[in-house]
Amino acid sequence: MRLNKKQTIFIGMAFMSICAFWQLYDGIVPLILKQTFDLNDTIAGVIMALDNVLALIMLPLFGMLSDKTKSRFGKRMPYIVMGTVFATVFMLILPIADNMNSFTLFAVGLGLVLVTMGTYRSPAVALMPDVTPKPFRSAGNAIINLMGAAGGIILLLAIAILVPKGEKPNYMPVFLFTAGFMVACIFVLVKTTNEVKLTEKMRIDSLKLGEYEEKDTERTGKLSGKRKVSLLLILSSVFLWFMGYNAVTTAFSKYANVYWKLEGGMYAYTLIIAQAAAIAAYIPAGIAAEKIGRKKTILIGIVFLSAAFLGASFYKSFSGMIFVFFIFAGIGWAGINVNSYPMVVEMSKGTDVGKYTGYYYTFSMLAQVLTPILSGAVLEYMGYKYLFPYAVVFVGMSFVTMLFVRHGESRPARKKSHLEAFDVGE
Repeated sequence: MRLNKKQTIFIGMAFMSICAFWQLYDGIVPLILKQTFDLNDTIAGVIMALDNVLALIMLPLFGMLSDKTKSRFGKRMPYIVMGTVFATVFMLILPIADNMNSFTLFAVGLGLVLVTMGTYRSPAVALMPDVTPKPFRSAGNAIINLMGAAGGIILLLAIAILVPKGEKPNYMPVFLFTAGFMVACIFVLVKTTNEVKLTEKMRIDSLKLGEYEEKDTERTGKLSGKRKVSLLLILSSVFLWFMGYNAVTTAFSKYANVYWKLEGGMYAYTLIIAQAAAIAAYIPAGIAAEKIGRKKTILIGIVFLSAAFLGASFYKSFSGMIFVFFIFAGIGWAGINVNSYPMVVEMSKGTDVGKYTGYYYTFSMLAQVLTPILSGAVLEYMGYKYLFPYAVVFVGMSFVTMLFVRHGESRPARKKSHLEAFDVGE
């Protein structure tokens, strides 16, 4: 038995569209808040955290709601399709409000698009484990994250090309591009993915892998004490590395503009390098998890990410070495991201993947609520030079919590060779 890479790529179109939006959001919204509405870094950080405040409620809620949804299209696809349609309409309010210099309209548009995005993120992420047997989920998640990184890098290129230099650029072209890109991704997903048939195929394949999979697909239940401790430690680690990582991604466009004096969309090239490195590392990170385990792969990723942020902290102006550090950051983040979510859903039973997906996003979003505010205050009151040290502290702490995790590794499937899991299914 093997992972169907082609189908997993199609499933990843949903995550690609989501990552494209958040790349736009993290890069452009802070610039609008600062350049158009002249908000200080702390207030801007509060606004940037609003999506994560909503996510704390909406992602677990819609993860569980989609678990219980029954339709002829499946339980995840209705949320993905309708969420994308409304999000692409509402997001166009933002550049209109920016051009009109209307903060009221901007706030209304921002609220609408953030609520809409919150309705389908958990269902989109849960779709992969829904149709993928447990032993193949790290490999599957590697492909999903690769697709997400590809979406991010496409948007970074669009930002670099479509956002002109100057104090008051027109952001409408890049928003239009993003909306069209998101719709195109979901069109491909719908045309290539029959969720109901794939879910049934996963159930049959899981039964072939062993009796434990049959039990997992037919019941839910409480975790044992030791497994619960491991789950809490994994989720704590997720919280800590997102505290560090998201501080950099949220503030980087401002940091590059204010501290390194880069203009327009020039900051995007640095993030493109990181995304390209992550894309190259996602599949190896899945293979590494097969060979040395998910936990060890994550720990190595934490070391890479911490070292990258530490190195970047010594540069007061932009240098070619920054690209090197961000290559290491991309590789490190790939090792972390590919394997952390599968470790969480490894604890789940077959019918509550959405609930455990909600747990994962509750902790990651809690970090993303707090860190824009806290890091924004650090930038405003201590100085921009403290952005990367701030990130190093939190990412470093996640290494400690991850050391004590004892569960979440994949139980190997019976197969002819280790490489067979990565073969393309028919």
